[in-house]
Amino acid sequence: MKSIAACTMLLGLLPCVSTAAEVADLATSARPGNIQLQHVQRLGQMGHDAHGTPLQRYAFQPGSQPQIVITPATGSWNWNGQGALQIALQNAMPWAVTLDVTIDGAAGQRLHAQVGLPAGPAQTLVIPLHATSPRAFGMQVGPPMPFDDHGHAVFVATLVEGAIDLAQVHGIRLGMPTPQAAQQLLLGRLETSVGDRALQDAYRGIVDQWGQYTRSDWPEKIDSDAALRKAHAQEQRRLKTQLIERHGLDAYGGRDDTPLTRTGWFHTQKANGRWWLVTPDGHAFFSLGLNTITPDDTRTYVQGRESMFVDLPPDQSPWSAFYGASDTRDPERAASAGLPNHGRWFDFYEGNLYRVDGAGWLAAWRKRTLDRLQAWGFNTIGNWSDKVLTEQHRLAYTLSIAIRGQFGNVSSGYDYWGRMPDPFDPRFAEAADRSIAQDTAASRDDPWLLGYYADNELAWAGQGPQGHWGLAMGTLHGDAHSAAKQAFIAMLKQKYGAASTLAFAWGITLADWSALDAVNFPAPEPNAAHPAIAEDYSAWLRRYADQYFSLVAAAMRHHDPHHLFLGGRFAVNTPEAVASCAKYCDVISFNVYRDLPQHGVDLDAIHKLDKPVLITEFHFGSGDRGPFGKGVVSVGSEEQRGVAYAHYVQAAASDPAIVGTHWFEYVDEPVTGRLLDGENSHTGMVGVTDIPFESFVEAVRKVNLGLHH
Repeated sequence: MKSIAACTMLLGLLPCVSTAAEVADLATSARPGNIQLQHVQRLGQMGHDAHGTPLQRYAFQPGSQPQIVITPATGSWNWNGQGALQIALQNAMPWAVTLDVTIDGAAGQRLHAQVGLPAGPAQTLVIPLHATSPRAFGMQVGPPMPFDDHGHAVFVATLVEGAIDLAQVHGIRLGMPTPQAAQQLLLGRLETSVGDRALQDAYRGIVDQWGQYTRSDWPEKIDSDAALRKAHAQEQRRLKTQLIERHGLDAYGGRDDTPLTRTGWFHTQKANGRWWLVTPDGHAFFSLGLNTITPDDTRTYVQGRESMFVDLPPDQSPWSAFYGASDTRDPERAASAGLPNHGRWFDFYEGNLYRVDGAGWLAAWRKRTLDRLQAWGFNTIGNWSDKVLTEQHRLAYTLSIAIRGQFGNVSSGYDYWGRMPDPFDPRFAEAADRSIAQDTAASRDDPWLLGYYADNELAWAGQGPQGHWGLAMGTLHGDAHSAAKQAFIAMLKQKYGAASTLAFAWGITLADWSALDAVNFPAPEPNAAHPAIAEDYSAWLRRYADQYFSLVAAAMRHHDPHHLFLGGRFAVNTPEAVASCAKYCDVISFNVYRDLPQHGVDLDAIHKLDKPVLITEFHFGSGDRGPFGKGVVSVGSEEQRGVAYAHYVQAAASDPAIVGTHWFEYVDEPVTGRLLDGENSHTGMVGVTDIPFESFVEAVRKVNLGLHH
């Protein structure tokens, strides 16, 4: 990116009207007094960028924070009216290097960006002079960097944190966080520029008319409607050869070679030291599932972001059927924080299905999808999937019941999907009964239903080293009207009798019991000097979980006595909550985003509880198929996704308590982020064009079919 300056600002001088202004030049030694090298060595070798601009080689030595500090000749810089800092540089190593850029202002203010500079040619690093993030653009992960700007590589820091007064800029620090060996960079001019053009360009034109990322290619990417239809026709021919008659399995997918008790419903049974799910016909069943098998979870907001899309289909027939409007903002849901998630959206996935199959696209998709699932060795339709798919009675399925209604809640300090429901509020029991009655009515007599989950990823714990106790401390932080808080206080009164006795046990000052009613009561953190705190918090966490699970389980068994209660899909948990779930639920479900399930679940504790476990979410993502995110657990390439899947599922099947694994999810998330929370990762079995990722799917198929025998 070339700078076009009407005049130049040298170090220490006030800016004139310009589009760019020089701050320093690390390729020369003209002003050595303004540059400090702290555990950084200036080497003799020089280089040049694509425009012939000189670059100087620097070696950042091993240590805690080697850095180059650049300061004004006198006073501070006045960058009012400037929008970005540009740095000419090149990574001189054959691997990616992490660079910290910190811009210091007055009174401790600062802007900070950390970037991973890839190996390769010289580029211009652009640091916006204000806080920004991909979330401000509606997505969780920003576009890969650098990008090509008319033949020149530009790396925009899409995540910048902090704030400064641009009229008082005191310095710039270029550092590396604790390198283990010397790392070399070629560095040149630093200059400021007016406006946010580079930041806007980073997001401009990144999605084509099929919803694919425009700046890279991969084997499944298509460039025309004809290519899309051809790819689907080829896959249909391949599917026909894979959909062979299943041998050794009953109608529900259970193993004929492992007969167990027949009840007419899915249930659990322990045989020869191992837990199993059991089909209605009485055969062992290891659940291999896929989540979110639905065509309508790939919508992405387009309103206010029109510049991101190239050849966006017009909002008129036939494409108007794939447009809509939503508002998914929620101030109590941390997942939505900082996202402009409202307005008009477009569904590229459904639009592509229409391109392939015309007006009958939905029926064609349902048949094709069920054929795929069976050909790929899956036997379960997982959470949040298309209802009509489950009614075809080709695969077992699970359902999720969200407890809906107006009732109290408690913050555990995590609150990613919202605050914890307060099960001590009488309205919660009413809401649970009502929600479960409604959501079980259509399925209570269906033998293909595996079971129900209640809610999803509730905030049973907080964050940080004291996160275990987050729900207990959050309960005490609540106001006096909180039903949970009053139940906790009543429990403490019953144990201690006098407030002074509690105060002594906890090492706090407590004038009387009414002091606990205060909003934001300073609940103490557990510590070794006062073990009663942890004991009381633990007792409360168990009582809280018992109240929740007992109420929900009772309603489940009242309205549907046939089907399994599969727990609550733990994302965060405590030992107390897990033990309670084991008591009241038929299966304990965990969403385990790790390399192996054994690294995310305390299976020794599970074995002692003697309860079956269902892994209800896991995945592995990579950055080489379009979407910018790599999922919760990433691997280096598409091929490695298949290897990781095999290791994970085989490790799960080897544990006697684990009865199944469900992958998240069927379709890749939109490049520009899904409606709910801006997630935009490549974790799907198929892409936005509904073309399967063939090498990954083949690896999955091989593992799945092997587990059926």
